[in-house]
Amino acid sequence: MNSFNIPSAQTELKNKNPRRILKYALENFDNIAISFSGAEDVVLIDMALNIRKDIKVFSLDTGRLHSETYRFMEKVRKHYQIDIELLTPDRTLLDPFVKAKGLFSFYQDSHQECCGIRKVEPLRRKLSQLDAWITGQRKDQSLDTRQDIPEVQLDTAFSSDNKPLIKFNPLLNWSSAQVWDHIEAYQVPYNELHEKGFISIGCEPCTRAVLPNQHERIGRWWWESGNKKECGLHAGNVTTEQPRNKPST
Repeated sequence: MNSFNIPSAQTELKNKNPRRILKYALENFDNIAISFSGAEDVVLIDMALNIRKDIKVFSLDTGRLHSETYRFMEKVRKHYQIDIELLTPDRTLLDPFVKAKGLFSFYQDSHQECCGIRKVEPLRRKLSQLDAWITGQRKDQSLDTRQDIPEVQLDTAFSSDNKPLIKFNPLLNWSSAQVWDHIEAYQVPYNELHEKGFISIGCEPCTRAVLPNQHERIGRWWWESGNKKECGLHAGNVTTEQPRNKPST
């Protein structure tokens, strides 16, 4: 693990197809897992099982997901006959937060605190046990936060001084249309919310359907201003660069 050469891997995997990136990741790391939540991630599971049968898969159960999402998780588990490890929030953090602020504080205080407890902390616990993880990030999911990420990278958000963590993004250069082409061609299970106008799906209170031709991230945390919408799972994507100049009025 300590000898893994990230610049060399980035050069080798740049613009390669998802299967090639997955094969490289699974051949170079034993202690690696796929993060599962949406359509992209099931495509990765579908591809990965053709490379290695003993893949590890985990998913975040925030306690606030749509009922359709829970049914989707079970559908994927049964379809592929795999174990899906569900990561849940630490009750010693969640209970005082809910007691103090209620169940919908994010509508006033922004989503970061709630996401930190329900998503980031459980993910941090899991990633501390891994050498690498595989995500379904795509560049076209966000023009503001995901344009400059590479196919493989050091995960600066979850690495520690004595334990680096590698992140692979095999679907980086795929479009949403390519993801759905694979889903249809290989009969990959998907969340039924997609048939109701939902594209990017998170927790039930923080996700809504979008109109035709709207960008998929419009439906996430819609009450907040700004375009750099990340819940913390990919916090390394958000830079501190100055905002783009707005045209004068």
